[in-house]
Amino acid sequence: MLLLQANRIGKSIGAVPILSDLSLQIESGDRIGLVGVNGAGKSTLLRILAGETQPDEGDIFRAKDIRIGYLEQNGMLTSNRTIWEEMQLVFGHFREAEQKLRRLEQDMADPALADDPARYDAVLRQYAALSDWYRESGGFAVDAKIKSVLHGMGFAAIPPDTPIPHLSGGQKTRLALARLLLMEPDLLLLDEPTNHLDIEALEWLEQFLRGYRGAILFVSHDRHFLDALATDIVEIEHAKAVRRPGNYSKYIEWKAEETERKWKAYEQQQEQIARMEDFIRRNIARASTAGRARSRRKMLERMERMDKPAAGPQKAAIRFTIERPTGRDVLRAEGVTVAHGGRAPLFPPVSLELRRGEAVALIGPNGVGKTSLLRGLIGELPLASGTVEWGAGVKIGYYDQEQRGLNPENSVLDEVWNAFPRMEESEVRTVLGQFLFSGDDVKKKIASLSGGEKARVALAKLMLLNANVLVLDEPTNHLDLYAKEALEAALMEYEGTLLFISHDRYFLNKMADRIVELTPSGAAYFLGNYDDYAEKKRTLAEWRPSGPNGRDDAGADVRLRAGALPPDAGREARREERMRARRLERLEARIAELEQKAERLEADMAKPDIYLDYKKLQDVQAELERTKNELDLAYVEWTELADG
Repeated sequence: MLLLQANRIGKSIGAVPILSDLSLQIESGDRIGLVGVNGAGKSTLLRILAGETQPDEGDIFRAKDIRIGYLEQNGMLTSNRTIWEEMQLVFGHFREAEQKLRRLEQDMADPALADDPARYDAVLRQYAALSDWYRESGGFAVDAKIKSVLHGMGFAAIPPDTPIPHLSGGQKTRLALARLLLMEPDLLLLDEPTNHLDIEALEWLEQFLRGYRGAILFVSHDRHFLDALATDIVEIEHAKAVRRPGNYSKYIEWKAEETERKWKAYEQQQEQIARMEDFIRRNIARASTAGRARSRRKMLERMERMDKPAAGPQKAAIRFTIERPTGRDVLRAEGVTVAHGGRAPLFPPVSLELRRGEAVALIGPNGVGKTSLLRGLIGELPLASGTVEWGAGVKIGYYDQEQRGLNPENSVLDEVWNAFPRMEESEVRTVLGQFLFSGDDVKKKIASLSGGEKARVALAKLMLLNANVLVLDEPTNHLDLYAKEALEAALMEYEGTLLFISHDRYFLNKMADRIVELTPSGAAYFLGNYDDYAEKKRTLAEWRPSGPNGRDDAGADVRLRAGALPPDAGREARREERMRARRLERLEARIAELEQKAERLEADMAKPDIYLDYKKLQDVQAELERTKNELDLAYVEWTELADG
């Protein structure tokens, strides 16, 4: 069933087109992921489809009586009710039915009604019909449904009688999503629904939406979420929309193949044009061949020329380097706790070790104290207990997800230049250009920047530190998919040590060598990335100790002890194996890149404008030789690592 159709939608801000000639059709059961760089127009499209704003051009068809639920990005509940009262309002029709049933029960208990059989029978039939409707429509399951959704969205530990004004901004946004899910509209329009969710809530939301009966159009920068939920991808690029079946990973594969196909077709036509123009130039003045040359000219004039394929979205050019390596032992923390304002510690004592080159992820539910732990380790917060010892030669670079280190009154240029005053202005501008700030962009005030732009400024400052240990608090927050990919690529090449917090499961899979899970009962330690962690958690959940007090038949203590590093003789070997696998992955990507470059250079050498120009040909040959030499070295290193 067709739920919504947008035809040739156009929308501009000033003279800048945001959406142009965009059409989209949504049918029952669709799960459409809407992607594109920050500023591409995704949120604008959702607002238009929801009826919150009007397009400049085009029209919207909505099915009769369709119920549309719209969650704007960071949309918060502003009610003064309690959590439970607000959720109960969704089911007002059931509350009205309950009140009517109580009135009918009172009527049936009235002795006077018994003296009027016809009226008594009518009330009885009305009561039976309403009771059947209430039961079949799920009226008895309302409270259980509310509790289930609140628990899934991370409100299990918050009393339901908590007034909504007492909640944080992130909690109000999650509650707005919870209310929308309980409403069960025919079409859900969700703008970044994964914001402010921890991993447990993310996984619950994924499962809930996969079983949702209505259609869903959602914006997300979470690649794991896109892959798990989307059956179609729509990308907005250059104000146009492209739709493809499949999840995000399949879309990226298709886009790469389509881009390569377009470039090959364009280059082939350009070569054909060059050959025809060369033939015309050499033969137009000769009597014996002038006729053929004129025919070629007519063919050339009638040829439908392909547009040069549009360049893909710009990516930040990030590269983290180190001035000097650390020693083998980077960090040893024992029995660390952090408390605020003289209150009880946020978590039981935690112990942690870091070795050179490791990438260790810190995960856990919202509010458990992950950020406080990081800030305690780097000395930004006082410790309530425990000791922290950083190794020799350690230089720490800290990325703060709240961007407290940025001065809102500074321009982008001054923010970076003030931090590194010895740099020339041209050098600072070059670095900012790498992070997609060009021209007058560098004069913008920090206060006026979007979340993604502030993140890029903070990353630019972090890159210039040349730190050999990076401590990162939610580094992928606010970044679009392309910026995330650029950051990942940079961190994969980074030769230092990483300690980071993230709820991004794709990022965790890509980066983590070890995972530390922080919970209210303490810390648990897992080797491997997120998938390894999830598999281990499933195994632990399925296993049940047979002895008393959490001991197995052999009497071994199987409880995870807070703050204890579990003994593992092979831990170092497994860490080295994961680092080797990461290096292999980087090498394979570099080899593919060099092979493509060599093929392109060899194709260039066959072009007339190059092989007829000795200087150009010599330059291309020299570049090809350098590329092949680098490729040979990469092959050698890959073979050594693969055999090792």
